[in-house]
Amino acid sequence: MAYLSIDIGGTFIKFALIDEQQQLIHQQKTATKENLDHAILKQVEEIVINAMSRYTISGIGISTAGIVDRDKGRIIYAGPTIKNYRGTNFKKYISDTFHLPVHVENDVNAALLGERWKGAAMNDQDVFCITLGTGIGGAYYHEGLMVGSYHQANSVGYLLYDSETETNFEMKASTSALNARIQSELGDDLTAKQVFDRAKQGDNTCNTVIASWAREVAKGLAQIILIVDPSSIIIGGGISAQGPFLLKYIQQFIPQYLPINFMKTKIKVAKLGNDAALYGAVYPFFREESTC
Repeated sequence: MAYLSIDIGGTFIKFALIDEQQQLIHQQKTATKENLDHAILKQVEEIVINAMSRYTISGIGISTAGIVDRDKGRIIYAGPTIKNYRGTNFKKYISDTFHLPVHVENDVNAALLGERWKGAAMNDQDVFCITLGTGIGGAYYHEGLMVGSYHQANSVGYLLYDSETETNFEMKASTSALNARIQSELGDDLTAKQVFDRAKQGDNTCNTVIASWAREVAKGLAQIILIVDPSSIIIGGGISAQGPFLLKYIQQFIPQYLPINFMKTKIKVAKLGNDAALYGAVYPFFREESTC
């Protein structure tokens, strides 16, 4: 018995199996096609066909960018990263085609479920997850995922909109924003990892660039703390690999955007990295088994 987990992003589609021991095995990825004529749905279909030709699949979990109607398993809103995505109904098509149970979840929600199941937020009943990547996404778990009346809750990338500059939180605090800052101030031959490595070695210029970006991250986290008051916030996305060094930058600025002595929320980095959503996409199957 195994479950197939698929994580759909704007650049790559990652997929893997989760076995009976709850281990992630046979991980692969493929470039996400331009979404013309339901190209992404067809890619997912091909992944399922190939997996079923080699393994006995008991269910399929799909993590995806965009706002998801979880009950219907359908994309109800998507930004410009994936074109023509709205209305894609993974659950109906895949379940009808392969006669298997299918769970579909927003990618940040899935990452949070994965971190609660196997990572930095194990069994935490009041935790917010924010992913810093090409954009910024959010998810909130308070004795269950909180998705809002219209499935649009936690769209934190749109916080802090400034009408004068026409920018919002993710335009200033995503890793895309960090890369743009690096290119502007340090040159386009440096990666974010190289800048962090140089900062760790005491490079003041790199330290200044990271600190300026981290201040923007802290502004958004402060808004989340003011509204939600979670016991902890998990920072995910590839940048979370910087671990405590990243937290050092962000934590120093958050109190500046809060009332005095207001800061109580613990700030952590994700433990599962880019695997979090793969775990979270299939977590509902294991939860169902444990309640049988």
